[in-house]
Parts: sequence; C-alpha cells; structure tokens
Amino acid sequence: MLVVTYNVNGISSRLSALLQYLEERQPDVVCLQELKAVHEKFPETAIRDAGYHALWIGQKSWNGVAILTRDGPAQEVQRGLPGDPADEQSRYLEAAYQGILVGCLYLPNGNPAPGPKFDYKLAWFERLIQRAQGLLDTGVPVVLAGDYNVMPTELDVYKPERWLTDALFRPETREAFHRLVAQGWTDSLRERHPGETIYTFWDYFRDAFGRNAGLRIDHLLLSPALAPALKAAGVDKFVRAREKPSDHAPTWVELDLDAIS
Repeated sequence: MLVVTYNVNGISSRLSALLQYLEERQPDVVCLQELKAVHEKFPETAIRDAGYHALWIGQKSWNGVAILTRDGPAQEVQRGLPGDPADEQSRYLEAAYQGILVGCLYLPNGNPAPGPKFDYKLAWFERLIQRAQGLLDTGVPVVLAGDYNVMPTELDVYKPERWLTDALFRPETREAFHRLVAQGWTDSLRERHPGETIYTFWDYFRDAFGRNAGLRIDHLLLSPALAPALKAAGVDKFVRAREKPSDHAPTWVELDLDAIS
C-alpha cells in the first residue's frame, strides 16, 4: 500500500498537478492539506473520474483536508480534532481503510510567535497528542499523515540558526512533536533515511528549491501495530520542480500489510 501526504496549497489551482500525480504514481491513499476551498467547491467529480473516492472538510480561503482512496471508499471515523468544540478550523479527518486507520492533519503554523496564533498551535498539538494516545490504546494499525508545521531536529531545516524564533522550530513546538513520537510512533521518513538531509517543503522565494533550502515538515507517523509494515519512505521532489507547483512535495510510505496480518 502506497500512502501519500501532500499539502497542495490550493486544490483549485493545483488540481491538474494533483491529477497528473495520481495518474503517475497511483497511490492507494492520499492525504491532502490546505485545500483552501469551501466544502461545495471540492472537485469531487474530477477526483472520481481519476479513479479515487474522497472524504473532505472544506473551509473558505484557508485550511481544509481530504483523504482519497483508490480501491473503494474509506469509512469516515472522525471529522475534526476532538477536545475543543469551539474550534471551527478544518484541520483533521480520520477514516478507516483496508484494515488501517488513516489520520489526515494540518497542524497550525503558529506564527507570529509568541502570540495568540502560537498559543493555538500548541493547544492544537496537545489535543493531537491526546487523540494519538487514544488511537494507540486501541491497538489498531494507524498512520497519522500530514503537514505538521514542525521541523523536529536541526537536520530537518536548512540553516537552523535562522529559524530559532519561528513557530515551526521553537523549542516548545519541537518538544511537543517529540512527546508525540515518544508515545510509540515511528517517524517513517527518518526511520528509512537516518542522518540524511531530506526536505518536503521549499519556499517560493529566493530560489529556495533551486538551492535546496528546504524544511522537513510533512510527516507520516506509524503506530506500533503498523510500523512492521514499513518497506520504504520518500519524497517525490520532482513534483515540486514542475511549473506552478505547491511549495510542498508529496511525501510517502510504502507499506506491506501482509507483514501485520
């Protein structure tokens, strides 16, 4: 099973690029973030014509997440991250598919920090940690895939000294991510590429992609029940090199589900 997470940075403007990618790679599961479209504007017909079923949560101008599946529809489990009934931002979706649970998330950016946006980021992170522990307690195979807006270590950011005060790299953010992983989750990309400089995001400015001045902020975390299925993990950097791309590249894991059956 090929599971992809991809922040498309606007589903409407990036639809042709997404459809091209789906045709080329034919992933089994795709977690999308930053749809930037109201629920009714999600291109369900185009996605269906490409051979995929979709679950999604839209939001005008901002946020929005979706889960696409190729071989039959997924069953929605959770819409929105529990823990704050007043939170109306579309950032979390959970679905069951072929024996695994897929959590698609778009963690808040949090800048400027300190400030209310950073407080919201950390509070959202705490809710995610609580949800993640609850999922682990069930013992089911789970992948938490998405744009976490955190570089866990200095290896995950170009020139880390320039990011020390940024919400994506502040100590509080990294500490929260490390507490999440310490529950027992496997950081699949780092598991397969220990010590390697590998990025998933490159800013549009100052030729960041050309200089490989990137960040690793898109992660696929595997629960202990799913980790033995991990065969490979990587970043499809070639998508970022195309015309009018998202600033993120699709990030993926290949899973052998027979290993956990």
